[in-house]
This record gives sequence, C-alpha cells and structure tokens, in this order.
Amino acid sequence: MNYIREDQGAIIFENDGETLRIEPWGKNSLRVRAVMMGDIKDTDYALLPAPFTSAAIIIKDEYNGSITNGAITAVLSVDDWHKRCRVSFFNQKGELLLEEEKAGGALNKKTRNFKPRLGGDYELTVTFASDQSERLYGMGQYQQEVLNVKNCILELAHRNSQASVPFVLSHKGYGFFWHNPAVGTASFGKNITQWYAESTRQMDYWITAGDTPEEIVGAYAKATGTPPPMPEHGLGFWQCKLRYWNQEELLNVAREYHKRGIPVDVIVVDFYHWPKCGDYRFDENDFPDPKAMVEELNGYGMELMVSIWPQVNLTSENYEEMKQKGLLVKSERGVPIAMRFQGENAFFDATNPKAREYVWNLCKKNYYDYGIKTFWLDEAEPEFSTYEYDNYRYYMGPVNQIGNIYPQLYAKTFYDGLIAAGMETAVNLLRCAWAGSQRYGALVWSGDIHSDWKTLREQLCAGLNMGIAGIPWWTTDIGGFMGGDPTDPSFQQLLVRWFQWGTFCPVMRLHGDRSPSKPVNHADGSPSMPTGADNEIWSFGEENTPVLEKYIQFREAMRPYIRKLMNEAHEFGKPVMRTMFYEFPQDELCWDLTDQYMFGSDILTAPILYENTYERDVYLPRGASWTLIYDGTKYEGGQIVHQTAGIDQIPVFLRDGSQKELIGKI
Repeated sequence: MNYIREDQGAIIFENDGETLRIEPWGKNSLRVRAVMMGDIKDTDYALLPAPFTSAAIIIKDEYNGSITNGAITAVLSVDDWHKRCRVSFFNQKGELLLEEEKAGGALNKKTRNFKPRLGGDYELTVTFASDQSERLYGMGQYQQEVLNVKNCILELAHRNSQASVPFVLSHKGYGFFWHNPAVGTASFGKNITQWYAESTRQMDYWITAGDTPEEIVGAYAKATGTPPPMPEHGLGFWQCKLRYWNQEELLNVAREYHKRGIPVDVIVVDFYHWPKCGDYRFDENDFPDPKAMVEELNGYGMELMVSIWPQVNLTSENYEEMKQKGLLVKSERGVPIAMRFQGENAFFDATNPKAREYVWNLCKKNYYDYGIKTFWLDEAEPEFSTYEYDNYRYYMGPVNQIGNIYPQLYAKTFYDGLIAAGMETAVNLLRCAWAGSQRYGALVWSGDIHSDWKTLREQLCAGLNMGIAGIPWWTTDIGGFMGGDPTDPSFQQLLVRWFQWGTFCPVMRLHGDRSPSKPVNHADGSPSMPTGADNEIWSFGEENTPVLEKYIQFREAMRPYIRKLMNEAHEFGKPVMRTMFYEFPQDELCWDLTDQYMFGSDILTAPILYENTYERDVYLPRGASWTLIYDGTKYEGGQIVHQTAGIDQIPVFLRDGSQKELIGKI
C-alpha cells in the first residue's frame, strides 16, 4: 500500500480522504496544496502560472518521500500510528527551515485540520512547529510599532488602515505565502505557528528558500507579480486635503503653488465631489467644467487625481440597475446595507467581471474622457460598518472565504480599464491591498490614521513590512489623517517631522482632515460634507513654510534616483523602502532596527519620531562607508553615531560615496 507516489512532476500523499500535492513553482520554490474528499483546485488568486521546473522526486518507501527543487527540499513522512503525513522543509545545506507540528502521539493532533462546514466547505487550521529564536517579517500593514512579527497574532482580514498580505520572511532563509484569501488568523507563537481560515475548500501555500532577503523577496515577486513602471507623476510631491469641495477652491490652491514656483505632480479631488455615492461623476454644481479644470492643472504640470468609492447609495441613480444585474455585494441576512455613512450604502462587487466593467465604463465616461488618468480608490477593504464578514457574499463566494481578494480586484478594475483605454502604465491610490495588488498599479496608503507621534512610529513599521510583503508602492498621509490644528505649534512640529520622513517614502503625499473643519452646503442649501481646515504647506506657520518647501525641492533633486528605485521595483520587485537587514543581512544588528531604514540601496534614512527631539543615535552598518548628507562628513560602518537634527533636518547618510550631488541640500 503506497501512501506516497509521484504524479507528473509532483509528489502526492493520499489517505483517509485527504490528498496532498507538492510541486515546483518557480526557482527554489514549492507549492503545497491539500484537499479533503475532492480534487486539487487550480486557483489563481495571486500566484502566477509557474514556468516548468523539473524537480527531483525520491520515493524511499510507502511511508517516506521527498521532492527537491533547487535550494528547497520537502520531506514527507507518514507515521505508522495515525497514517498521517508530516512535511518538513530543508535548504540546500540540509538545514531545517520549517516543519509541520507533530501529531503528539496520544494527543492525536492533525497538522492539517479540515473541519467540515455545512455546504461542503471547511474551516482549516494548519500548524507548524515554532522555532523560538526565529525572526519573521512582512504580512502587510498592521497598526503596531512592531517590525519582527514573531510572537504576534495577526488577523487575516482587511480593515480601514489594516491590509493583510500573508507573506512572511524568516531570517532562517525562507519565505512563506499563505495563498488563501479567506478571513482568518496567523499566529506566530512561542510554541506553534498556526494559519487559520474561517472557510475554504483547500489548503494552499507557497514556500521558497534563499540565501538573502533580496533573493527571497525577489522569488515571491516573480511568483505573484511586480508593479508596472511608475508614471513620472508618481515621483514628485502630491497635494491633498479633506476636501477641495469645488472647482474654484482646488484651482486657487494649484495657482498658488504655481505662483510660488513649488512643483506639484498630483493634486487631488477627494470624496463627495459626487451627488450620491455610486453616481461615479462630478456634481455639476460644484465642478461645472472638469475638462477645463484638468487642462489648467496640466498647464501647471499637475495631474488631477479623483476619489472613487465602491459604495453605492440606495438612492444613487445607478443603484437599481446594479442591483437588478447582480453587480452589488449581497447581504446574507438582514437589510441590503453594508455601510452607513451619508446614507445607506451597498458596495459594488469587484470580484464580478461584469461589475468591474460597469463601474469602469462610468468612470471612463465621467472622468477619464476629461483627461483624468489617476484614481484614488478609497474604501478598498471594503469598509463594512461592523466588519461582520460572514454576513456578505461576493460573486466569487462568501466574504469569510474569499474576502481578502477584494482590494486586488478593485485595483484591477481601474488598471485594466486604463490600459485598455490606451495608457502605457498607471498608478492608482488604494487604502488596502492583498497579494498580487502590486501588479495592478496599486499605491497603498496606510488609511485613516491619527495625527500623533505613536501613530507616526507605527507607520514606519507598516511601510517596511509592506515592502517585504511584496507591495513596493506604499505611502502615508503626511501629518496623519484624523486631527491636527494647523495653528497648533505641537501639531506643526509633528507635521514637519512627518513631512521630512514623507520625502523618503515611495510617494510623497500631504493629506489630512485638519481642524477646525469648515461646513459646506449644497447648491440647494442642504448640508454637504465639510471641507476641512487648510492643509497646504503655507498653512502650518510662516517659519515652517520654507522648511517644507525645501523638502519638496529635495524630492525633485532625488527624482533620477527615485526613478531608478521604481525601475528596480518594476523589474525585480525590490521594495523602495527597505529594512536595514534587506541591504545588510550579514549584520546581525540590522535585523532588530525599527526606527531607521534604507531608501533604496544608497540612502540611509533615520527620521525623528519623538516630540521635542533634536538628536538621535543612528547605526551605520558594517561593510560600507557612510557620508552625512548635511555636510559630507564621512564615517566607517559598524558604529553608532549620535546625530543632531534641528527642526529643519532629518538624519540621512549616503552609502559608499553615492548620490554626492545631494550633499548639503538638507
């Protein structure tokens, strides 16, 4: 009786209704799938088709076998008590990378536990042994001041300011991608590592081995895709606020920037420029001539970005047609309302190809045809009012089974539409992402975060982990979104420090709902959404304006370098913001640094992250020489330097004599 066999380049285990299949999936990588009482499914949620790779398969006996693909080997062993198969992964040196938890003898544990649900689906729990010394990174964007996610429990679900991207990199030399868009949890415990899906039809994960973080992240990028080329307008400064509520207010701000000679690449029309959510068009009372508005902005060298929400108000002019055609997310029970904000709203179903086509066609007619080529795809989680995931169903399945794929397909809606309309590439701003979002031009920002110092520190960890998780285009609301009085000196200090750091983010974007807000009325006198206090660089005190302008001009000076970084992201999937260990994996200290990072390979950035702080320690990694950007002072690596940082300075060091033209510019 053979429990293990070979099948068309894969190794198979079968017993008691379970089929486990392991096969090569890219260089040094394996895809591992298992089903209960059925056939393996060829789902392509994020993984791209793999080029043919010949693996070495050894069937030692009926209980033991292995499959080797380059630097990774999976060893299968069947215990003679329960006849269950345990999988262990090794690198080319024979070192253990990861192994499934043991059954525990009389404890009778199931490593791959399929718990049936009515209708033929399963709750799934997959358990691995835990290496207590292991350091783990990635997993997307969580609002915590944590870089190493070992000993963390992470919700595998999207929320406003949370983006679950379930790829984790281990310092032991492997990367693991949970290829399952179900709502669940990932627990990286001291005793076990456990992946849980509330509802699924199969286990599906991908694992790769590599000698460096760059090699591991690069393999994952090949498996799930890299971003397209970044358009030129993604490299400079973006101006935004809550909200420019009419055409003249927006144009007056653009004119002032142009008058002052301050370059702006993108300026933004935010939410509720429409009559009702789901109308997908300008309110003609507030924006009477969008084409002329776009043309004037283009004359200043500015692109216009407009906000799109997936919400469809029940009184929208498109609601009844979309409901009749089945283009909306469906409530499993209760009233058909997914979010209560400025009325009752459903969401368009981005997992439905017909819904994607319907929404894009409206946006093409009402925005793109006016010359608008960049979209702010807000509410991309989507933001269910109570996040009761099991109460909603998409075209592709129940939300608790398929829900995490929504932001990826929301991005695809507009990326595919723009490319079909003739664009060579595209960048769109989204509030969320899942694996594969990057290949649809998704620039992810960190959501509706608070304006305080702790939140600022959390964003740095979030951005670095997003880069490890395969999302190179990431940014944040400079100054935070919620709160902040532009006339308050304490907020001004926070804004300046955030602005300095934002200069060294993949995209530099000023945004926020500043207070006190300004009320706005519709043309008929009824109240509309407020416009928010001023949020331009001259809004935060006369003494701070030249500081902020200096950093915009510095961003311009970095444009050739940033273009290089974006090309590396496009070609190889390299993060733009890089953890210190990504560039210096042999330097043990770099694996624990959470408050400094590499902006590309050449620029070490050490932002000021605490109030009333004008100096800080910076670790300069060994194996390189470093030049202080202030004045060209040179240091050898392998030491901590104590660096001053006046309110107009951010500590930055240049690696090995690179980018010398930037010295003295901040």
